[in-house]
Amino acid sequence: MRQKTVLKRVLDLLMTLALLFLMGYQFWGDLAHEWAGAGMFLLFILHHVLNKNWYKTLTKGRYSPMRAFQAAVNGLLFLAMLGLMVSGIILSRHVFAFLPISGGLSFARLLHMASSYWGFVLMALHLGLHWNLVINGMRRAAKIRGVSPARNAVLAALSAVIAVYGLYVFIIRNLPSYMFLRTHFVFLDFGEPLPKFYLDYLAMMGLFIFLSHYGARALKYISKAGKKV
Repeated sequence: MRQKTVLKRVLDLLMTLALLFLMGYQFWGDLAHEWAGAGMFLLFILHHVLNKNWYKTLTKGRYSPMRAFQAAVNGLLFLAMLGLMVSGIILSRHVFAFLPISGGLSFARLLHMASSYWGFVLMALHLGLHWNLVINGMRRAAKIRGVSPARNAVLAALSAVIAVYGLYVFIIRNLPSYMFLRTHFVFLDFGEPLPKFYLDYLAMMGLFIFLSHYGARALKYISKAGKKV
């Protein structure tokens, strides 16, 4: 595997871990949250520098349903991350406190809340679009050359179970209300066990990885079927 590809995979892993850390604000407090957010900002910039060639292809070629879906997810994720960065800097009381920013706090809080949960969902969808690369990388690392149909079926069934639980948690934890600003405050349970919180968020991430991964496969199948007609 090329050095640049390895760097991309490490960067993707670090961004995923940083995102999960940031979602657990109540466990770590303001200072850690801000520094992790600043780190996420740097990782986000590096990610786009390493993938700059993707932008050069945006206006080239035809857009299949799969390509349009990928472009939409990437574009919305970029906007969500931009909203997070701008609102985070405005709200900062530590890392960016030296900046002469005043006012706009109410708007920044709402922007930060919506961008956080949209960013979480969109990053999971983005990860799902590249899930085959993740799986193949794990197989190479574990030196697994082939997977039987039975094992594939078991893994697919396990993924579906995680997705169903992730949907349940997504609703119970009221994420749609935060994403669409139907409420202006996030309920934070400071007494919740940390493992339970992160298992739930991993399940929600699994839900959107599942939807994106299998949705992308369906779109590719539709595109191939359309070419044959």
